[in-house]
Amino acid sequence: MKVNVTAVFDIGRTNKKFFLFDENFQEVHREYNRFDEIEDEDGYPTENLAALEVWAKEVFDTMLNSEKYEIIALNFSCYGASWVHIDEKGKPLTPLYNYMKPLKDDVFTSFNKAYGPEKELSRVTGSPKLGMLNTGMHLYWLNNTQPETFKKIKYSLHLPQYLSYLFTGVPVSEYTSIGCHTMLWDFEKKDYHAWVYQEGIDEKLPPIESSRKTTLVNYKGKTIKMGVGIHDSSSALIPYIRSVTKPFLLISTGTWSISINPFNQGMLTPDDIENDSLFNMRIDGSPVKVSRLFLGNEYKLQVKALSDHFNVSPDTHKKVKFDQDTFFEINKDFVHMFKWSTMSSEDMPNETTIPYDKFEHAYHQLMLELVLLQEKSIRAAIGSSEINQLYVDGGFSDNEVYIQLLSQFMGNMKLSTTDSSLGSALGAAIVISDVVLESTFLDKNYAVKNHRPFILK
Repeated sequence: MKVNVTAVFDIGRTNKKFFLFDENFQEVHREYNRFDEIEDEDGYPTENLAALEVWAKEVFDTMLNSEKYEIIALNFSCYGASWVHIDEKGKPLTPLYNYMKPLKDDVFTSFNKAYGPEKELSRVTGSPKLGMLNTGMHLYWLNNTQPETFKKIKYSLHLPQYLSYLFTGVPVSEYTSIGCHTMLWDFEKKDYHAWVYQEGIDEKLPPIESSRKTTLVNYKGKTIKMGVGIHDSSSALIPYIRSVTKPFLLISTGTWSISINPFNQGMLTPDDIENDSLFNMRIDGSPVKVSRLFLGNEYKLQVKALSDHFNVSPDTHKKVKFDQDTFFEINKDFVHMFKWSTMSSEDMPNETTIPYDKFEHAYHQLMLELVLLQEKSIRAAIGSSEINQLYVDGGFSDNEVYIQLLSQFMGNMKLSTTDSSLGSALGAAIVISDVVLESTFLDKNYAVKNHRPFILK
């Protein structure tokens, strides 16, 4: 007898993944792929959308004929800040422009002249100035630099909704993609911002549907429940939201460390914008306060510099265990020693100085300075919310020095690490189901570990 499963495409910038989950949300199958980037008309690297489409259809069609599994549902979790613009026939009109593609200053100048001031716009839309990462700016740029192409657009679909459209033929907009620092949404009015209407962009955006929305599709003779897709960061939050009863903060670590507060009340302040805070959106359209820290990227650069300085293997940092005595020694006469490469902080020296003769000491110093920035980022996301529980997932959840120091500096809070490598894919499967998660779901599925601060001497 075949096992009923939910299929999920989990599309990251680097890895393209396909999962099957059984009715208990246990992973029973996975496939990975990667595609070389192509170039847009300006020679800027971008996603090979055509290759992604072909792979998605091939993988799904093959699994549809499996003798072991019966696919009863399908959903999509994808990285955000990316549009696919389709014409009347549903065909893409442009490359899937890379969200890192730089915009010229005159684009911002004309936009702010028409719709500014910039800081107030950032505050009400929950979106700092991030260039193409603001998908509203992407559409403004397209309308003003390629007006003939813009006129041909029937719908602009964020990537998760475009993949859904490929399988369902139903074009929709969806809250978590709209609310992902796009500069499109006015969180005070709970509607698209006035500039979106003035620019005529609303005419290119299909009706908004909840992330829970599903459509029964007859796909190659089989009736399958298909979702509208979801932004990956919002998706990763769903298993926590559905199973944790008390307010919490999720710190999702990787290249960026994202502190996510789903329990924020009120609007962002000008100070929040200055502190690199922004809004994402929950599946019901309510705001999620987020603060960002370029933690993993900076860590990678500084660890390489330390490895070169001490002439040790590039992997040495992975073996360093937390040492309490080393911490006390550094903390006793603490001074900032690292000049950041891709971040800035008010305490940062003009030059990096390494007075230590051991790699382990210098590494503890580095981690202490990074954790102090992490603490500031976390407290910015918490704001005035009553939160006593922190969850850390992603790459740094396994870094003993980081976790021990964070536990120490957030000592008034309960700190837990989770192994949620499936986070965004699992959230996409859960959001289109009617299942109520038990309070023990994280413990059973995410290998939760609780951490306590050590006793200061």
